[in-house]
Amino acid sequence: MKLHKEGYKIIFITLLILAILSWATIEVVPWQNLQIFLLTGFLLEFIWTLSFFRVPKRKINFSENHILASADGKVVAIEEVDENEFFNSKRIMVSVFMSPFNIHVNWYPIKGKVSYTKYHNGKYLAAYNPKSSTDNERNTIVVEHENGKSIMMRQIAGVFARRIISYAKSKDEVTQGQEFGIIRFGSRVDFFLPLDTTILVKLGDKVKAQQSVIGTF
Repeated sequence: MKLHKEGYKIIFITLLILAILSWATIEVVPWQNLQIFLLTGFLLEFIWTLSFFRVPKRKINFSENHILASADGKVVAIEEVDENEFFNSKRIMVSVFMSPFNIHVNWYPIKGKVSYTKYHNGKYLAAYNPKSSTDNERNTIVVEHENGKSIMMRQIAGVFARRIISYAKSKDEVTQGQEFGIIRFGSRVDFFLPLDTTILVKLGDKVKAQQSVIGTF
């Protein structure tokens, strides 16, 4: 398992701050038990920071008809909605919530061509709030499959996620399971799928990116 390049700066700054705090704790705090408590907390904070930016090596569940999960997390919504940013039609929305303990790298669910991508400034509502899909800071990507069907992924910032990074560019030819970005510190990914998609997940399911099948064409 490796660390994501977008985490290098944050990891270094975190290490520097925690090193200073650790030195101050040893020099200033007179009680050994309190020292141990604080130093343990600093160590756990650093371990968590490292784990947040981990990039697992996984065997991708390739299939022409499969729509794979783009993110690790929990399915919190499955509903028919009006999608008005790109399709201007009804779609099936499947939402995957990523807690701060999940891997936050995002991967393409299908292979195809990027036909649309757009970043939106916005609020920082809790990612489980239904309005976060349209009101929060977000980035939208549409990929057209070779069968002519298109799906949309929307990266959504949450309360703690203040930085969405996307590598997607219009007209990119992409492969299933290829990385397209990362969201820092707790967030959500919404999928907008054709109405005739066969949905293979249910509310509460935990999914793994590159492996779990959200639905089939």
